[in-house]
Amino acid sequence: MPEITEINESDEEFQDAIADETVPSKTEDIKTDKTNEAIVEEIIKQQGDLHLNDDEGNNANAGGGEETAGCSNGGVKEETVPEYLHDEVDEEALKEKEKSMTPEELEANKEKAQKIKLEANELFKNNESERAIDLYTEALGICPTTHAKDRAVLYGNRAAAKIKIENKKSAIEDCTKAIELWPEYVRAIMRRAKLYEHEDKLDEALADYKRAFELDPGQNEAREALVRLPPLIDERNERLKEEMMSKLKDLGNMILKPFGLSTSNFQMQKDPTTGSYSINFNQKPS
Repeated sequence: MPEITEINESDEEFQDAIADETVPSKTEDIKTDKTNEAIVEEIIKQQGDLHLNDDEGNNANAGGGEETAGCSNGGVKEETVPEYLHDEVDEEALKEKEKSMTPEELEANKEKAQKIKLEANELFKNNESERAIDLYTEALGICPTTHAKDRAVLYGNRAAAKIKIENKKSAIEDCTKAIELWPEYVRAIMRRAKLYEHEDKLDEALADYKRAFELDPGQNEAREALVRLPPLIDERNERLKEEMMSKLKDLGNMILKPFGLSTSNFQMQKDPTTGSYSINFNQKPS
């Protein structure tokens, strides 16, 4: 089985979380820069308004809340460092919240989620995967549930970022959520197929490769996997069968030993016409 590091180096699916999207133009980059400037200005303004007395600061730290960085001087404002947002999105709670929102508010949330996603994409490309995960999660917390494809891409991108930090199990879960939202999302299907293969879940991987090839016959990697995996699955199944038979034989010998018998006294014969087995007793096995 190939090492995961080889995939990270050679496989575009794992390297690029945003290859399925249009690369932002220079104009969009400028807009993003302005958005970042506005965010920074807002943070500075919030910090200017932030005044914690000693009790509030201690309680925040003691309770496992936001960490603080700054001077310990009493009158100096402390800079808060937000916690990671790795907790999962409550889809049902989001749907319930959206019931009381106007179409304008929902559209505004969609646009905001798109901007956050672009920021996360930049972080991903700069190898800041953990922070990218946080922003993808933040975007998923506001992107309207009616926009299934947009949410699927967010899950797919977050899965790619999780692969970067070797969180493969969680990446599989994100790919699954993406595919549930968008069953024809070939990139997510391929990403999950590769993850399954590297987790030695060959049957699941083969099913995903088959689905990806059905959706896109131009997927050469999927076509190659459809030829490569079946023999590996047969080999694995044969090995498992031999291991199981060996364990059953050991168990049988342990049970038969008090009677002066062993499994060698019994022979299994397969009927070529029916495929069924019969057991014959041999008093003196050769």
